[in-house]
Amino acid sequence: MNAELTLIALGTIVRREVMRILRIWTQTLLPPAITVTLYFIIFGALIGSRIGEMARTDAGAPISYIEYIAPGLIMMSVIQNAYGNITSSFFGAKFQRFVEEMLVSPMPSWTILTGYISGAVLRGFMVGVIVLGISLFFTKIHLYHPFVTLSTFVLAATIFGLLGFINAIFARKFDDIAIIPTFILTPLTYLGGVFYNVAQLPSPWKEISHLNPILYMVGAFRYGLLGVNEINLAWAYAVMLIFVVVLGAFCLTLLKRGVGLRS
Repeated sequence: MNAELTLIALGTIVRREVMRILRIWTQTLLPPAITVTLYFIIFGALIGSRIGEMARTDAGAPISYIEYIAPGLIMMSVIQNAYGNITSSFFGAKFQRFVEEMLVSPMPSWTILTGYISGAVLRGFMVGVIVLGISLFFTKIHLYHPFVTLSTFVLAATIFGLLGFINAIFARKFDDIAIIPTFILTPLTYLGGVFYNVAQLPSPWKEISHLNPILYMVGAFRYGLLGVNEINLAWAYAVMLIFVVVLGAFCLTLLKRGVGLRS
């Protein structure tokens, strides 16, 4: 399959994913907007006003609680929606036998994977922009490091897109795609420093929290938006890149072998 046909195939998958997201926007884009608005009202406006200063930027400017949780809420929404998009979309395609047709075509496995991951990243981007817009009604956000912000977003959405892809491959029924988000993804997200500074935790919980990969994503994203340096940025990028490479290779191996895909 030549490069031109490969690009056409990739563009077709991405276009299909975008059309799906926009067609059911009341299920894909509206719920996170409502959820985050409630978070800002309850945790930011009501509780946050009693907490006071949470941290300081590199320049020494104080950060209020509502400012502090804003990047975490954005990243939480991106992670959950990137994961949810690919599990429902790819499992639906597997259930309807679309994936089998793609596997027997000359289309390379990496094209299928890249197409679905791109859809997950794009939904994460749409939701992230919506949540960012909502956050501006409650607080001010200054983009201190654009490259760190954008790269962290892309890497985090890719990682959880890949995890969602693995979940969809091994899922036998629709109920299976809800198990990991409920019992693993949600607890890891809430324990990833979204609503609090991990440095304030007592031992050994502080050390245990550093085993949570979401902590590094939220920390790097918060540094990009607010300039609050809570983690080692180089280590955060190392963790995210390792996850992308390892999970990407695992997903390609599953696709090439047809694990859980061929009847």
